[in-house]
Amino acid sequence: MPPEESVVLIDGPWTHREVTANGARFHFAEHGPADGPLVLLLHGFPEFWWSWRHQLSALGDAGFRVVAPDLRGYGGSDKPPRGYDAYTLSADVAGMVRALGAREAHLVGHDWGGLLAWSVATLHPEVVRSLAVLSMPHPLRLRQALMRDPAQMRASAYIGFFQVPKLPEARLLRNDGAYVEQLLADWGGPDFPDAETAARCRAAMQIPAAAHCSLEWYRWAVRSLTRPSGVRFLRLMERGVSAPVLQLHGSLDGCLLASSAHGSGNWARGAYELQVLDGVGHFPHQEAPEAVSAALLAHARA
Repeated sequence: MPPEESVVLIDGPWTHREVTANGARFHFAEHGPADGPLVLLLHGFPEFWWSWRHQLSALGDAGFRVVAPDLRGYGGSDKPPRGYDAYTLSADVAGMVRALGAREAHLVGHDWGGLLAWSVATLHPEVVRSLAVLSMPHPLRLRQALMRDPAQMRASAYIGFFQVPKLPEARLLRNDGAYVEQLLADWGGPDFPDAETAARCRAAMQIPAAAHCSLEWYRWAVRSLTRPSGVRFLRLMERGVSAPVLQLHGSLDGCLLASSAHGSGNWARGAYELQVLDGVGHFPHQEAPEAVSAALLAHARA
């Protein structure tokens, strides 16, 4: 029997709750004072909210109201058949901020959550107080790297496989999610992932429909390149981001190369800082949690 959504209800100093936003139900973990400034943590693939466990504790204990949701299609959140385009996903996050009773949030995103954070800060700037992005170049910089850099093209070859119907889902589910652990190891730095991280991510991907829905993010990104909605999205991204931006990237990232991160500041209209973390792979918030939490705290406090 495949695991139920309850596998993501992991105990800790946080509280598990649900909120409805943009017509969908989202599960999230929350920590910190209810009246603290809101920090919204957006996870990437192939993870779920738990990847932010270190930052939930650190930022919550520092006085922020920290919320780490399972994004659309993941974990304990709704898994509808549609809505995996950048417009709907961005509206999910903007709606989440409002549903949580806040006017704006410090937005933090990793991997796909990072691309989503760039998008929200551009399409819904009114809800973004500051922006921190881990392991994800600006969408236009990423497009440049995928078109011009052979090394990044090779590192992203898996995206082509993810466009095939059914086979990628089957591989993600086979052997209790062994491919999930392989991706974590291939993209991360030395000794990542540990046994618990691998086990929890493998279990979360086994939740019915999670594998398919998580791949739909990739499929929209590729299909949109030749569709009017996708061309319009890229044009909208030219607006850039007005909120202060902190970008963190691991020097050993095996998924999105550190060289691809450079140049994202071209679309930052305000304060911008890029920090490359030595000896860290694609998952800096888990591989170097203390350094990442300290950087996020300093950025939010500024």
